[in-house]
Amino acid sequence: MKNKDIVALSTAELQEKIKEEKSILTKLKLNHTVAPIENPIKIRDTRKSVARLATEITKRNKASK
Repeated sequence: MKNKDIVALSTAELQEKIKEEKSILTKLKLNHTVAPIENPIKIRDTRKSVARLATEITKRNKASK
């Protein structure tokens, strides 16, 4: 997910998206543990996506104070 797409989301949507991405990340990690997945870079991309979303929420919280 691109940063410009993340900025366009509301805070509630960001929190929902984080939940979705974390569940995807958990499934990817579990599948990779059992048997190597075809593209392990998906794990890294998903982890970075979660971090981008969390960073945007933190930035908004600091701006509102």
